[in-house]
Amino acid sequence: MEMRRRLNVLLVDDDMADRKIIKRTLAENATEVIVTEAVSVAEGLGFLQEHKFDVILLDYRMPGATGIEMVQELRSRPDLGSIAIVMMSASENESLAVKCIESGAQDFIQKTDLQRLNLHRAIIHAQKRFELEHKLHQNYLNVKHLAEKDPLTGLSNRHHFNQIIDMLIENGKHSKVEMALLLIDLDDFKYVNDTLGHDAGDRLLIEFSTRVKKLLRRHESFARLGGDEFAIVLNGIKSTQQVRLVTQRIQNALSVPVTLGQTEVVIKASIGASVYPAQAADKDTLVKYADIAMYQAKANGKGKMELYDPVMSEQYSRMYDIQNGMKQLIQEAAFNIHFQPVVDLQTNQKIGFEALIRWPNMKNQFVPDEFIPIAEKNSDIHAIGEWVIDRAIRQISNWQKRHAKDRFVAINISPVQLQNHTITEYLINRAEAYSVNPQNIVLEITETALFEKEVEIKRSIETLSDYGFLISLDDFGVGYSSISHLIEYPISIVKLDKSLFQTEEGEQKRKAVFEALAEMLKRLRMTVVAEGIETQEHLDMCKKLNIDHGQGFFLGRPAEAVEFDAEMTLIA
Repeated sequence: MEMRRRLNVLLVDDDMADRKIIKRTLAENATEVIVTEAVSVAEGLGFLQEHKFDVILLDYRMPGATGIEMVQELRSRPDLGSIAIVMMSASENESLAVKCIESGAQDFIQKTDLQRLNLHRAIIHAQKRFELEHKLHQNYLNVKHLAEKDPLTGLSNRHHFNQIIDMLIENGKHSKVEMALLLIDLDDFKYVNDTLGHDAGDRLLIEFSTRVKKLLRRHESFARLGGDEFAIVLNGIKSTQQVRLVTQRIQNALSVPVTLGQTEVVIKASIGASVYPAQAADKDTLVKYADIAMYQAKANGKGKMELYDPVMSEQYSRMYDIQNGMKQLIQEAAFNIHFQPVVDLQTNQKIGFEALIRWPNMKNQFVPDEFIPIAEKNSDIHAIGEWVIDRAIRQISNWQKRHAKDRFVAINISPVQLQNHTITEYLINRAEAYSVNPQNIVLEITETALFEKEVEIKRSIETLSDYGFLISLDDFGVGYSSISHLIEYPISIVKLDKSLFQTEEGEQKRKAVFEALAEMLKRLRMTVVAEGIETQEHLDMCKKLNIDHGQGFFLGRPAEAVEFDAEMTLIA
């Protein structure tokens, strides 16, 4: 095996006689060898700063600092540590050889074995071993980079960012240094993706990352948490004013338009900030408070920044808990579904059920009036809605098969769902999958839905009606009630709002309105449902007006399907 030509060697040894022997041994090889001599660790380190070497021959016993200390210094400094090292010693102690290898040397040779062949072999082995170690280390760094970095922007990913915050908080416990967490959400990013395409969206994310990175100091961590969500940690802040100045610099940098193909786009970002330890004593609370502040910023309009304030906490903390809990429940399909009976007021028989989603028994529980609007806002309503549709249709199918009863199920459909054409496909798919006649599925739509994106929603409603689903207009008689909707849309069922039963000062007027609406709907040949029947008086009034169906606590409370199972078995 030949050594490569022109070998640059740094020889660090304080013994002149040994240096002469080593130089003579090296010179016996055919390869051109250039040897630079150093008589101390300090002198050797100095040469390494000025010149490049292929290998270091290093004596273990040196004055001032040992050879092992030099190896450790080299391996701790990336600018000096990329050279193969052969340690030498006059000692025959095997444990010393192991110690030298463990410190970072690639090989060890006793000075009594400094023949040409042995020294030649030691240098070759050291270089090959170092080359393999370097490749392994590089592979490790590549894997580490993939595990810690976002592939699109090159920023830290969520996992790595969490590790950074954990480390900074742990250090902060001892150093008492304050830090601020900024959570950033790009405004209208979905619109860019939907209208200009995902490539344009990616270019926008890269441009945003590049601009912000230029504004930050080297020790300030910047991460992409996913999608259009980013985070920054400002370490060692002196005041909240410092946080505001940084966010203002970010907003200023974003004011210059980005050119995406033929379109110019101005990036706007909503930023929420919280401070450790002044506001939050741990990572989870720090993130939660920054998130709450960001939602407040979004509520205030595009391109705003908010620093967390305890006043925000109650409202936004609840919203934050709902969002986090909702994502978990969606992932685990862990919501509950209850069914409230719908009664034929002429026969007093249960003829159908309304499917009602419920938050499961957890530490924090929320009612649909709280979590459904949030689900609609962040588009989780699509996943939740599909879950309810599947469970409700499957349940009515089971009841029909087991009890041979032709009952219907009513399902509430959000206007957000109706704006997506996939809802029609999904409903048809589920009805066919469970062999349920669409005439036994009532889709309940609030009247406010008919005011939003009218063309898309009308198309969805008409498609579903044409297939055979029954369309019910919910909460009629309150707010936006319009007779024209009863004419323009394929509505066959109308639910009178329960507020019409409220007995206040205007009781007679309210009753008159209730009676007039019921009469009008009967003339239009609509099936009329009264909801909110809670007393015998309510029931008597509905029967007197010849209202078809009724719902309410007086007739039956919402319950899990199993409770109605037993009842239907007895009836059958």
